[in-house]
This record gives sequence, structure tokens and C-alpha cells, in this order.
Amino acid sequence: MAEPTPRRNEPRLRPAPLLFEPAQVAADPEHFFDLESIDDPRALLTRATELTQAFRAATDRAVEFQAIAAAQLADPRRFDRLTPAAIAEQAEWTEDYAKKMVEFGRDLMRGVEGPGHVDPV
Repeated sequence: MAEPTPRRNEPRLRPAPLLFEPAQVAADPEHFFDLESIDDPRALLTRATELTQAFRAATDRAVEFQAIAAAQLADPRRFDRLTPAAIAEQAEWTEDYAKKMVEFGRDLMRGVEGPGHVDPV
């Protein structure tokens, strides 16, 4: 189960770096960040865990940026603002989810993250 996203007043953990793989290696469906070449199960567990944490952290960060972008696009002060339906269509979300992401993004931009705050994901 994923750990909650660290909030602004909590330090972010630095997960293991996600290294880019050469195109020809990444094209091999059996190849995944060189994990298949690790023979020691302890080392494999350690590296796979590092990658899992890195992907979770990257996902959490990306969702926060999605929410901020959605809130900015829906800002009523913009002459070209988008409706939640338009944001949903562009991001391939449901309209209800887009509304939640807009609110989440507004909260992030205001720095509001109290006990009543609910992450939309």
C-alpha cells in the first residue's frame, strides 16, 4: 500500500534515481532497469524496493502537478479558462475527478493541507 504524499511542511524522501535505459535495451520486454541481471535475492529485493518507492514518489509528484495545472486552467480569472468537462477530456478523466483535481490543485497552491484535506487519488 502506498504511503501518503509528504505535505509541504514535511521533508520529501529522496528515492532511488530512475535511470533511463538505452532504447534497444528498453525495447526488450524482459528487461526492466537491469533487475533481471541481479542474482542475489537480497540485492534484487533492495533494488526492486528502491524502484517501487521511486515510482510511487514520482507518481505522487506528477499527480500534484496535474492538480495544479487543472486548477490553473480552471481559474475564473483567465479569459481562456477551461470547464471541468474540457479539462477531463484533455486529461482523460471523468468530469467529477477533474472537479476534485481542480480543488486539490487550488488547495496545493494555497498551501492548505489540514486534517480535512482529502487527496483526490
